[in-house]
Amino acid sequence: MTRFKSTFPPAITAQYFIYFGVMGVFLPYFNLYCFHIGLDGVQIGVLSSIRSITAIIFPLVWGALADRLNQKKLIFVSCCFLSTAAWGGFLLTTNFAAMLVITVFYGIFYSPIISFMEALTVDTLGPEKQSYGKVRAWGSGSFIIMVLTMGWVIDRFSIAVIISAILAGSFLQALFSVKLPFRQADQKTPQDRGLGVFLKKPVIVFLCAGFLMLVSHGGYYGFFSIHLEQAGYGSAFIGAAWALASAMEILSMVASKTIFKSFSMERVLIFTFFVAALRWMLLYFFISPGWILLSQTLHAVTYGMFHMASILYMDSQSPNHAKTMGQSLNNAVTYGLGLMMGFFVNGYVFELLGSRMVFIMGSGIALLGGILFGGFVLISKQNTGGRIQNKTKT
Repeated sequence: MTRFKSTFPPAITAQYFIYFGVMGVFLPYFNLYCFHIGLDGVQIGVLSSIRSITAIIFPLVWGALADRLNQKKLIFVSCCFLSTAAWGGFLLTTNFAAMLVITVFYGIFYSPIISFMEALTVDTLGPEKQSYGKVRAWGSGSFIIMVLTMGWVIDRFSIAVIISAILAGSFLQALFSVKLPFRQADQKTPQDRGLGVFLKKPVIVFLCAGFLMLVSHGGYYGFFSIHLEQAGYGSAFIGAAWALASAMEILSMVASKTIFKSFSMERVLIFTFFVAALRWMLLYFFISPGWILLSQTLHAVTYGMFHMASILYMDSQSPNHAKTMGQSLNNAVTYGLGLMMGFFVNGYVFELLGSRMVFIMGSGIALLGGILFGGFVLISKQNTGGRIQNKTKT
Protein backbone atom coordinates (compact mmCIF):
# COMPACT_ATOMS: atom_id res chain seq x y z
CA MET A 1 0.00 0.00 0.00
CA THR A 2 2.71 2.44 0.97
CA ARG A 3 6.50 2.44 1.14
CA PHE A 4 6.44 2.81 4.92
CA LYS A 5 3.86 0.08 5.50
CA SER A 6 6.37 -2.52 6.70
CA THR A 7 7.88 -0.25 9.33
CA PHE A 8 4.99 1.98 10.37
CA PRO A 9 3.74 0.90 13.84
CA PRO A 10 0.52 -1.14 13.48
CA ALA A 11 -0.62 0.15 16.88
CA ILE A 12 -1.10 3.61 15.33
CA THR A 13 -3.13 2.37 12.36
CA ALA A 14 -5.20 0.30 14.82
CA GLN A 15 -5.97 3.47 16.79
CA TYR A 16 -7.22 5.24 13.67
CA PHE A 17 -9.24 2.19 12.65
CA ILE A 18 -10.98 1.92 16.03
CA TYR A 19 -11.32 5.66 16.74
CA PHE A 20 -13.06 6.44 13.46
CA GLY A 21 -15.05 3.22 13.61
CA VAL A 22 -16.57 4.60 16.80
CA MET A 23 -17.09 7.92 15.03
CA GLY A 24 -18.92 6.01 12.30
CA VAL A 25 -21.51 5.13 14.92
CA PHE A 26 -21.51 8.43 16.79
CA LEU A 27 -21.60 11.07 14.04
CA PRO A 28 -24.51 9.79 11.93
CA TYR A 29 -26.62 8.33 14.72
CA PHE A 30 -26.09 9.90 18.16
CA ASN A 31 -28.04 13.09 17.47
CA LEU A 32 -30.67 10.96 15.75
CA TYR A 33 -30.79 8.84 18.93
CA CYS A 34 -31.28 12.01 20.99
CA PHE A 35 -34.11 13.05 18.64
CA HIS A 36 -35.79 9.65 19.07
CA ILE A 37 -35.69 9.77 22.88
CA GLY A 38 -37.54 13.09 22.82
CA LEU A 39 -34.91 15.83 22.88
CA ASP A 40 -35.72 18.88 20.76
CA GLY A 41 -33.42 20.74 18.36
CA VAL A 42 -32.22 23.21 20.98
CA GLN A 43 -31.36 20.45 23.48
CA ILE A 44 -29.50 18.50 20.80
CA GLY A 45 -27.62 21.67 19.87
CA VAL A 46 -26.72 22.28 23.52
CA LEU A 47 -25.33 18.74 23.98
CA SER A 48 -23.30 19.12 20.79
CA SER A 49 -22.05 22.52 21.92
CA ILE A 50 -20.97 21.16 25.30
CA ARG A 51 -18.89 18.52 23.54
CA SER A 52 -17.32 21.29 21.50
CA ILE A 53 -16.62 23.45 24.56
CA THR A 54 -14.65 20.60 26.12
CA ALA A 55 -12.90 20.16 22.77
CA ILE A 56 -11.77 23.78 22.95
CA ILE A 57 -10.39 23.72 26.48
CA PHE A 58 -9.13 20.27 27.31
CA PRO A 59 -6.96 19.38 24.29
CA LEU A 60 -4.94 22.48 25.20
CA VAL A 61 -4.86 21.56 28.89
CA TRP A 62 -3.85 17.95 28.30
CA GLY A 63 -1.44 18.89 25.49
CA ALA A 64 0.35 21.47 27.64
CA LEU A 65 0.48 19.03 30.56
CA ALA A 66 1.86 16.25 28.36
CA ASP A 67 4.59 18.49 26.91
CA ARG A 68 5.52 19.92 30.30
CA LEU A 69 5.62 16.57 32.16
CA ASN A 70 6.90 14.63 29.14
CA GLN A 71 4.20 12.01 29.84
CA LYS A 72 2.24 11.83 26.59
CA LYS A 73 1.59 8.10 26.73
CA LEU A 74 0.37 8.09 30.34
CA ILE A 75 -2.04 10.95 29.70
CA PHE A 76 -3.27 9.45 26.41
CA VAL A 77 -3.95 6.01 27.89
CA SER A 78 -5.65 7.52 30.95
CA CYS A 79 -7.91 9.66 28.76
CA CYS A 80 -8.90 6.62 26.69
CA PHE A 81 -9.97 4.58 29.72
CA LEU A 82 -11.66 7.45 31.58
CA SER A 83 -13.65 8.59 28.53
CA THR A 84 -14.85 5.00 28.07
CA ALA A 85 -16.04 4.89 31.68
CA ALA A 86 -17.85 8.22 31.29
CA TRP A 87 -19.65 7.07 28.12
CA GLY A 88 -21.08 4.13 30.06
CA GLY A 89 -23.31 6.62 31.87
CA PHE A 90 -25.49 6.94 28.75
CA LEU A 91 -26.66 3.37 29.35
CA LEU A 92 -28.29 4.51 32.58
CA THR A 93 -30.37 7.54 31.59
CA THR A 94 -32.22 9.43 28.87
CA ASN A 95 -32.81 12.49 31.06
CA PHE A 96 -31.48 15.66 29.43
CA ALA A 97 -29.87 17.09 32.59
CA ALA A 98 -28.11 13.81 33.35
CA MET A 99 -26.96 13.49 29.74
CA LEU A 100 -25.55 17.01 29.98
CA VAL A 101 -23.40 16.05 32.98
CA ILE A 102 -22.23 12.84 31.30
CA THR A 103 -21.35 14.79 28.16
CA VAL A 104 -19.14 17.17 30.15
CA PHE A 105 -17.14 14.39 31.81
CA TYR A 106 -16.91 12.41 28.58
CA GLY A 107 -15.67 15.45 26.67
CA ILE A 108 -12.99 16.27 29.25
CA PHE A 109 -11.22 12.96 28.62
CA TYR A 110 -12.24 12.21 25.03
CA SER A 111 -11.42 15.55 23.40
CA PRO A 112 -7.58 15.35 23.45
CA ILE A 113 -7.36 11.83 21.99
CA ILE A 114 -7.27 12.81 18.32
CA SER A 115 -4.71 15.60 18.87
CA PHE A 116 -2.29 13.16 20.50
CA MET A 117 -2.85 10.68 17.66
CA GLU A 118 -2.22 13.27 14.95
CA ALA A 119 0.98 14.58 16.57
CA LEU A 120 2.29 11.03 17.09
CA THR A 121 1.52 10.05 13.49
CA VAL A 122 3.18 13.07 11.87
CA ASP A 123 6.20 12.68 14.16
CA THR A 124 6.51 8.97 13.34
CA LEU A 125 6.25 9.59 9.58
CA GLY A 126 9.18 12.00 9.73
CA PRO A 127 10.24 12.95 6.17
CA GLU A 128 7.23 11.05 4.78
CA LYS A 129 4.70 13.48 6.29
CA GLN A 130 3.00 13.95 2.93
CA SER A 131 1.89 10.31 3.22
CA TYR A 132 -0.15 11.08 6.34
CA GLY A 133 -3.37 10.52 4.40
CA LYS A 134 -2.50 6.88 3.72
CA VAL A 135 -2.35 6.21 7.45
CA ARG A 136 -5.49 8.22 8.13
CA ALA A 137 -7.34 6.27 5.42
CA TRP A 138 -7.53 3.29 7.80
CA GLY A 139 -9.88 5.37 9.92
CA SER A 140 -12.04 6.30 6.96
CA GLY A 141 -12.34 2.65 5.99
CA SER A 142 -13.59 1.64 9.42
CA PHE A 143 -15.95 4.64 9.43
CA ILE A 144 -17.60 3.28 6.28
CA ILE A 145 -17.90 -0.22 7.71
CA MET A 146 -19.56 0.99 10.90
CA VAL A 147 -21.90 3.48 9.21
CA LEU A 148 -23.24 0.79 6.89
CA THR A 149 -23.35 -1.89 9.58
CA MET A 150 -25.14 0.28 12.11
CA GLY A 151 -27.67 1.50 9.54
CA TRP A 152 -28.63 -2.14 8.96
CA VAL A 153 -28.64 -2.95 12.70
CA ILE A 154 -30.76 0.08 13.62
CA ASP A 155 -33.36 -0.74 10.98
CA ARG A 156 -33.75 -4.24 12.41
CA PHE A 157 -33.45 -3.56 16.12
CA SER A 158 -33.40 -0.15 17.82
CA ILE A 159 -31.34 3.01 17.57
CA ALA A 160 -30.57 2.59 21.29
CA VAL A 161 -28.02 -0.08 20.32
CA ILE A 162 -25.56 2.65 19.33
CA ILE A 163 -24.79 3.44 22.98
CA SER A 164 -23.50 -0.09 23.63
CA ALA A 165 -21.66 -0.18 20.30
CA ILE A 166 -19.78 3.04 21.08
CA LEU A 167 -18.95 1.78 24.57
CA ALA A 168 -17.51 -1.47 23.19
CA GLY A 169 -15.43 0.33 20.57
CA SER A 170 -14.10 2.86 23.07
CA PHE A 171 -13.03 0.09 25.45
CA LEU A 172 -11.24 -1.71 22.61
CA GLN A 173 -9.37 1.47 21.70
CA ALA A 174 -8.36 1.96 25.33
CA LEU A 175 -6.90 -1.56 25.42
CA PHE A 176 -4.87 -0.94 22.25
CA SER A 177 -3.65 2.45 23.48
CA VAL A 178 -1.11 0.85 25.83
CA LYS A 179 0.86 -0.34 22.78
CA LEU A 180 1.41 3.09 21.23
CA PRO A 181 5.09 4.02 20.67
CA PHE A 182 5.21 7.52 22.15
CA ARG A 183 8.79 8.78 22.23
CA GLN A 184 10.25 10.74 25.10
CA ALA A 185 10.97 14.33 24.05
CA ASP A 186 14.37 15.97 24.41
CA GLN A 187 14.41 17.72 27.77
CA LYS A 188 16.74 20.44 26.42
CA THR A 189 14.02 22.33 24.60
CA PRO A 190 13.24 26.07 24.41
CA GLN A 191 11.66 27.59 27.47
CA ASP A 192 8.63 29.00 25.68
CA ARG A 193 6.18 26.10 25.70
CA GLY A 194 3.01 28.16 25.78
CA LEU A 195 0.67 29.45 23.12
CA GLY A 196 2.92 32.45 22.49
CA VAL A 197 4.89 30.54 19.84
CA PHE A 198 1.71 30.48 17.71
CA LEU A 199 1.01 34.22 17.86
CA LYS A 200 1.98 34.93 14.26
CA LYS A 201 -0.11 36.01 11.29
CA PRO A 202 -0.08 32.77 9.25
CA VAL A 203 -1.33 30.76 12.23
CA ILE A 204 -3.90 33.31 13.39
CA VAL A 205 -5.43 33.76 9.93
CA PHE A 206 -5.40 30.01 9.29
CA LEU A 207 -7.14 29.30 12.60
CA CYS A 208 -9.77 31.99 11.97
CA ALA A 209 -10.50 30.54 8.53
CA GLY A 210 -10.51 26.99 9.91
CA PHE A 211 -12.95 28.12 12.59
CA LEU A 212 -15.33 29.36 9.89
CA MET A 213 -14.95 26.13 7.92
CA LEU A 214 -16.05 24.05 10.90
CA VAL A 215 -18.87 26.45 11.78
CA SER A 216 -20.16 25.75 8.28
CA HIS A 217 -19.96 22.01 9.01
CA GLY A 218 -22.07 22.34 12.17
CA GLY A 219 -25.32 21.87 10.27
CA TYR A 220 -23.97 18.80 8.50
CA TYR A 221 -22.58 16.98 11.52
CA GLY A 222 -25.44 18.03 13.77
CA PHE A 223 -28.52 17.79 11.57
CA PHE A 224 -27.80 16.03 8.27
CA SER A 225 -29.24 12.69 9.45
CA ILE A 226 -32.32 14.40 10.90
CA HIS A 227 -32.69 16.40 7.66
CA LEU A 228 -32.76 13.18 5.65
CA GLU A 229 -35.12 11.36 8.00
CA GLN A 230 -37.60 14.24 7.89
CA ALA A 231 -37.41 14.08 4.09
CA GLY A 232 -38.56 10.46 4.27
CA TYR A 233 -35.30 8.53 4.06
CA GLY A 234 -34.62 5.48 6.24
CA SER A 235 -31.56 4.56 8.28
CA ALA A 236 -30.14 2.43 5.46
CA PHE A 237 -30.02 5.38 3.04
CA ILE A 238 -28.71 7.70 5.75
CA GLY A 239 -25.93 5.23 6.50
CA ALA A 240 -25.16 4.82 2.80
CA ALA A 241 -24.90 8.60 2.37
CA TRP A 242 -22.42 8.88 5.23
CA ALA A 243 -20.49 5.87 3.92
CA LEU A 244 -20.23 7.36 0.44
CA ALA A 245 -18.75 10.52 1.94
CA SER A 246 -16.09 8.48 3.73
CA ALA A 247 -15.34 6.43 0.61
CA MET A 248 -14.63 9.66 -1.27
CA GLU A 249 -12.54 10.83 1.67
CA ILE A 250 -10.39 7.69 1.40
CA LEU A 251 -9.64 8.41 -2.25
CA SER A 252 -8.26 11.85 -1.43
CA MET A 253 -6.27 10.54 1.52
CA VAL A 254 -4.67 7.71 -0.42
CA ALA A 255 -3.66 10.29 -3.01
CA SER A 256 -2.29 12.67 -0.36
CA LYS A 257 1.35 12.42 -1.39
CA THR A 258 0.52 13.21 -5.03
CA ILE A 259 -1.79 16.07 -4.05
CA PHE A 260 0.75 17.84 -1.85
CA LYS A 261 3.59 17.31 -4.30
CA SER A 262 1.48 18.95 -7.02
CA PHE A 263 -0.12 21.78 -5.05
CA SER A 264 0.89 23.89 -2.06
CA MET A 265 -0.96 23.49 1.23
CA GLU A 266 -2.34 27.00 0.82
CA ARG A 267 -3.86 26.28 -2.59
CA VAL A 268 -5.41 23.06 -1.34
CA LEU A 269 -6.92 24.86 1.65
CA ILE A 270 -8.40 27.67 -0.45
CA PHE A 271 -9.92 25.15 -2.86
CA THR A 272 -11.60 23.26 0.00
CA PHE A 273 -13.42 26.37 1.27
CA PHE A 274 -15.07 27.10 -2.06
CA VAL A 275 -16.04 23.47 -2.60
CA ALA A 276 -17.63 23.49 0.88
CA ALA A 277 -19.72 26.51 -0.11
CA LEU A 278 -20.93 24.59 -3.17
CA ARG A 279 -21.65 21.44 -1.16
CA TRP A 280 -23.91 23.13 1.38
CA MET A 281 -25.67 25.03 -1.38
CA LEU A 282 -26.56 21.74 -3.09
CA LEU A 283 -28.16 20.47 0.13
CA TYR A 284 -30.20 23.67 0.35
CA PHE A 285 -31.59 23.44 -3.18
CA PHE A 286 -32.02 19.68 -3.66
CA ILE A 287 -33.53 16.80 -1.67
CA SER A 288 -33.57 14.05 -4.33
CA PRO A 289 -31.32 10.98 -3.74
CA GLY A 290 -29.05 11.72 -6.69
CA TRP A 291 -28.22 15.26 -5.61
CA ILE A 292 -27.75 14.23 -1.99
CA LEU A 293 -25.28 11.52 -2.98
CA LEU A 294 -23.52 13.90 -5.37
CA SER A 295 -23.05 16.41 -2.56
CA GLN A 296 -21.59 13.63 -0.40
CA THR A 297 -18.84 12.96 -2.94
CA LEU A 298 -17.53 16.46 -2.21
CA HIS A 299 -16.58 15.20 1.27
CA ALA A 300 -13.33 14.11 -0.39
CA VAL A 301 -12.45 17.79 -0.58
CA THR A 302 -14.32 19.48 2.27
CA TYR A 303 -13.13 16.99 4.89
CA GLY A 304 -10.42 14.78 3.37
CA MET A 305 -8.26 17.39 1.69
CA PHE A 306 -9.05 20.11 4.25
CA HIS A 307 -8.15 17.87 7.18
CA MET A 308 -4.86 16.70 5.66
CA ALA A 309 -3.82 20.20 4.64
CA SER A 310 -4.72 21.54 8.09
CA ILE A 311 -2.63 18.92 9.90
CA LEU A 312 0.38 19.51 7.66
CA TYR A 313 0.03 23.29 7.68
CA MET A 314 -0.14 23.42 11.47
CA ASP A 315 2.81 21.04 11.74
CA SER A 316 4.83 23.32 9.46
CA GLN A 317 4.07 26.27 11.74
CA SER A 318 4.84 24.44 15.02
CA PRO A 319 8.27 24.33 16.70
CA ASN A 320 9.59 20.83 17.40
CA HIS A 321 9.02 21.20 21.13
CA ALA A 322 5.35 22.17 20.65
CA LYS A 323 4.03 19.76 18.00
CA THR A 324 1.39 18.27 20.29
CA MET A 325 0.33 21.73 21.42
CA GLY A 326 0.10 22.83 17.79
CA GLN A 327 -2.28 20.02 16.84
CA SER A 328 -4.22 20.56 20.08
CA LEU A 329 -4.62 24.25 19.25
CA ASN A 330 -5.76 23.42 15.73
CA ASN A 331 -8.37 20.94 17.00
CA ALA A 332 -9.48 23.27 19.78
CA VAL A 333 -10.17 26.21 17.47
CA THR A 334 -11.65 24.25 14.55
CA TYR A 335 -13.31 21.05 15.75
CA GLY A 336 -13.79 22.59 19.19
CA LEU A 337 -14.77 26.25 18.95
CA GLY A 338 -15.87 26.06 15.31
CA LEU A 339 -18.16 23.08 15.72
CA MET A 340 -19.47 24.42 19.03
CA MET A 341 -20.60 27.60 17.35
CA GLY A 342 -21.91 25.64 14.39
CA PHE A 343 -23.93 23.24 16.55
CA PHE A 344 -25.28 25.96 18.80
CA VAL A 345 -26.36 28.37 16.06
CA ASN A 346 -27.67 25.62 13.81
CA GLY A 347 -29.73 24.17 16.66
CA TYR A 348 -31.71 27.41 16.81
CA VAL A 349 -31.85 27.81 13.03
CA PHE A 350 -33.11 24.24 12.68
CA GLU A 351 -35.80 24.77 15.31
CA LEU A 352 -36.98 28.13 13.95
CA LEU A 353 -36.47 27.89 10.19
CA GLY A 354 -35.94 24.23 9.35
CA SER A 355 -33.00 22.19 8.14
CA ARG A 356 -32.69 23.72 4.65
CA MET A 357 -31.75 27.12 6.09
CA VAL A 358 -29.00 25.43 8.08
CA PHE A 359 -27.22 24.57 4.84
CA ILE A 360 -27.56 27.87 2.99
CA MET A 361 -26.14 29.62 6.06
CA GLY A 362 -23.25 27.13 6.09
CA SER A 363 -22.54 27.87 2.44
CA GLY A 364 -22.11 31.58 3.14
CA ILE A 365 -19.87 30.94 6.14
CA ALA A 366 -17.58 28.59 4.17
CA LEU A 367 -17.32 31.19 1.41
CA LEU A 368 -16.30 33.82 3.98
CA GLY A 369 -13.55 31.52 5.29
CA GLY A 370 -12.21 31.00 1.79
CA ILE A 371 -12.13 34.73 1.09
CA LEU A 372 -10.30 35.37 4.39
CA PHE A 373 -7.58 32.76 3.89
CA GLY A 374 -7.31 33.30 0.14
CA GLY A 375 -6.95 37.04 0.61
CA PHE A 376 -4.20 36.54 3.18
CA VAL A 377 -2.32 34.16 0.88
CA LEU A 378 -2.58 36.61 -2.03
CA ILE A 379 -1.30 39.54 0.05
CA SER A 380 1.52 37.40 1.50
CA LYS A 381 2.63 36.38 -1.98
CA GLN A 382 2.71 39.99 -3.11
CA ASN A 383 4.77 40.98 -0.06
CA THR A 384 7.29 38.14 -0.50
CA GLY A 385 7.66 38.20 -4.27
CA GLY A 386 5.39 35.24 -4.93
CA ARG A 387 6.68 33.02 -2.12
CA ILE A 388 4.98 31.97 1.12
CA GLN A 389 7.05 30.95 4.07
CA ASN A 390 5.55 27.85 5.65
CA LYS A 391 8.31 26.53 7.81
CA THR A 392 8.75 27.67 11.35
CA LYS A 393 12.08 27.89 13.09
CA THR A 394 12.66 25.18 15.63
